Amino acid sequence: MIRAGKPYIWAIVLALLAFGFGPQSHVLAREAADANDITIKLDGKKLTASVRKLDGRLYVPVNRMAELFGATTSWDQDNEEVTIHTALNDKIVLGIGVPTVYFNEDRYRMEEAPFSSEGRIFVPLRQLTEMLHGTLKMNAENSVVELAKVQPAVISAEYTLEDASKEAGSSKAELLKRNGLDSKQVKQGTKLKVVVPSVLSQPAKPFTDADLQLLAKITMVESGYESYQGQLGLANVILNRVKDSRFPDTIRDVIYSGKQFPPAHNGTLDKSKPNASVLRAAKDALNGKNNVEDALYFFNPDISKGSFWSSLDVIVTIGNHSFAK
Repeated sequence: MIRAGKPYIWAIVLALLAFGFGPQSHVLAREAADANDITIKLDGKKLTASVRKLDGRLYVPVNRMAELFGATTSWDQDNEEVTIHTALNDKIVLGIGVPTVYFNEDRYRMEEAPFSSEGRIFVPLRQLTEMLHGTLKMNAENSVVELAKVQPAVISAEYTLEDASKEAGSSKAELLKRNGLDSKQVKQGTKLKVVVPSVLSQPAKPFTDADLQLLAKITMVESGYESYQGQLGLANVILNRVKDSRFPDTIRDVIYSGKQFPPAHNGTLDKSKPNASVLRAAKDALNGKNNVEDALYFFNPDISKGSFWSSLDVIVTIGNHSFAK
């Protein structure tokens, strides 16, 4: 049982649990606290699953929540991803530390990235509930979060698409998009998913397979011998430069401009064959996972000497590389 807490603490939780999108960050398990002051119920029944709180936001273990909503999960150890197949045939893919979720193959930005703790993956409560086709209501007076499973709406002569739209509080266009239908396909007997997850309003920045492959190739050349974390850092240096006005604004132009990346000019890059770890690092970086903050440079401090390198502000050193700005 999750015990009730003080009202003023709950007010802070309410404010931060709302739909707003805060800055993306790496959530370390040690920073998250047990939310023992909050009771969570599903269809009126108290949940016994562990609940964590970080910066006022509530997180729940993904496997337990999926089970409660009639969904199944599978774990990809190599990529540290969990795939959820919901009771209503939606597919959700979540990665540890990755603030982008794949929802029915499309990509969206989450409020915060999932994190792992004690062998479990924790995901923001509101967004996971919505993706599992449920609703969430909060009662500040008794510190209770009420979750409810929502059944699809069944279209009939008496209950139309317009009726479903009004009841769900979404436009007809939103409901049609949520169900992958056009208006001509909605007939009597059609079952409509009526919960439109808030995450669907935050599409992630797109990238092409060519972007992924090129980023993976330069990462392989420059840090293929490093750990996954070192490879992730290298990929993020490239992406940080794309975002910085002092550098070109595409992955290709960043890699091929100037002299920072000699492999791009001597044929080595073209021959690069990224391994699985590098491909994962490049994909995760493109999906927003960043372990080097806003670093714009990387170098081996045992090799790169001189006033320029010593003048940089080193953010972190991973393996043989220091990452700096």
